[in-house]
Amino acid sequence: MATTLKEREVVIVGGGLSAGLIARKLVPLGRDVLVLERGAPRSGSESQLPSQRDELRWGIQRGLVQRENVETYTLRHTPEETALPMRRLLSFLPGFGVGGGASHWNGQTWRFQTTDYILRSHLEQRYGKAAIPSDMTVQDWGIRYEDLEPYYTLFEKLFGISGKAGNIKGVKQEGGNPFEPWRAEEFSLPPLEPSEAGLIFKAAAEKLGYKPFPMPAANASRAYTNPDGMKLGACQYCGHCERFVCEANAKASPDRLLFPFIADKPNFELRTHAEAFLINYDKADRRVTGVTYIDTETGEEFAQPASTIVLGSYVLSNTRLLLLSGIGEPYEPGTGKGVVGKNYCYQTISGVSVFFEDRYINPFMGAGAYGMVIDEFNNDHFDHSGLGFFGGAFINATITNGRPITTRALPPGTPRWGSAWKAANAKWYLRSFNISCHGTSYSHRGNCMDLDPDYRDAYGRPLLRIAFDFPENDLKMSLFVTQKAHDIAKATGATIVGTPAPRRGPFDSRIYQSTHNTGGTIMGADHATSVVSPHLQSWDAQNLFITGASVFPQNSGYNPTGTVGALGLRLADDLISYLERPRFL
Repeated sequence: MATTLKEREVVIVGGGLSAGLIARKLVPLGRDVLVLERGAPRSGSESQLPSQRDELRWGIQRGLVQRENVETYTLRHTPEETALPMRRLLSFLPGFGVGGGASHWNGQTWRFQTTDYILRSHLEQRYGKAAIPSDMTVQDWGIRYEDLEPYYTLFEKLFGISGKAGNIKGVKQEGGNPFEPWRAEEFSLPPLEPSEAGLIFKAAAEKLGYKPFPMPAANASRAYTNPDGMKLGACQYCGHCERFVCEANAKASPDRLLFPFIADKPNFELRTHAEAFLINYDKADRRVTGVTYIDTETGEEFAQPASTIVLGSYVLSNTRLLLLSGIGEPYEPGTGKGVVGKNYCYQTISGVSVFFEDRYINPFMGAGAYGMVIDEFNNDHFDHSGLGFFGGAFINATITNGRPITTRALPPGTPRWGSAWKAANAKWYLRSFNISCHGTSYSHRGNCMDLDPDYRDAYGRPLLRIAFDFPENDLKMSLFVTQKAHDIAKATGATIVGTPAPRRGPFDSRIYQSTHNTGGTIMGADHATSVVSPHLQSWDAQNLFITGASVFPQNSGYNPTGTVGALGLRLADDLISYLERPRFL
């Protein structure tokens, strides 16, 4: 029997980026906010030497990531197959603990393109309805880039983003991304210092007529104080960003910039070790009444009443909680009916390695978003007529780490073990880097999520079941952009250019590819094809809001964090309006 607690005004499920951005706005205005986070608070020792640079603990054993022995996912490539549990979460890394995935992220911060928000309308207008495959379920978001631009700008100020603008109020800026959507102002900080790999890539890209620019980064290029008075230190290029917290306090994250800002306010509570089990739902009244959760330290069960609830947890958790709670109609891929679990997308990653006899790359010096990029072949920046696919990728040379356990760039033909393998590692460690393609993932009828009928978690609840494989569209896209990366690789003058490695099916969950899962609780202007409205309000429960990458109808060729941040900030403003006068917005 659950113990019933005192009602709270706003309860947010998940103590990560979205929760921090919403609470940061509501709490100073006097609103009562409770955040439920299933993981632990961050301890100071995690970000200090020597423990912070423990690659085995954080990089290999994934110390900031969800534990599979408590909860994992089952996977199948098509809805017709039998799903099996992912025994180790290797292909993506759901965050665990205060800050969530935005604590172990690498800091690459992008704005989505204007066409991303109206993708189906744009593709139909440019190429015709018949050009879109029948099983490609891309759709419009119900908002436009202009709706999010002020929130992108605010997010970049709060997180001290380092970069170079390419388009300020419609005026192109030399040295920035010529394809980026217009922005109101320059980045908060100048770009990070260029790496040796970045300089090589830049010269090669310019030789081919492209316009390279520095990667926008949440790794502060110099000390910074944000509009809330929260401080960042300068990046020291130690290479311990992705999968780590930052010892220099230079990587922007919720546990550094957002929660400390409101931690001492009497109307705010961050309750850790609180695993949300169920969103209590009154279907007849179309309202949610609270959250049932378990204290993972004591095993006690609690019912936390709430007048307004926000789901701001990870993509997969948002979707699973809706399914477990019976809110909305589950998606059925065979018929196309239903919406909860629909349009699961990922990211389509590929690349090619280069090796130099006479250049020292020094990969141990790096940052999470440290390098040069071209955007000529991303999204719809190029004409897709006759190519047989839509979408694209940014192409970059980014040194995110040169950590010794995982850095193994070796030329083709290198033996897989023995003395020759050791010698090759010693020779090429300092003299190689990867040119990668970070590609779109467009929604497909068969890529979706539901509850597994056979497998359960440590608490007896059904696991989330994922059906995913790379659609033919995305495989063709990857082949195309990887060849462009190979052209740049050859133009570097490298001693050895590796074999291009476009993404191939089937999806292999044993290889890390990104933590950029999206979809499942998608947004839109039509209740029949979306879970939440353009204001991120549940169509099925007036006082339930959902945010994060789970609301993306499909995934762009950029990292999603900047867009998650902008959506969270916009929702915070919508919540202020809603709390003043509860209604369907």
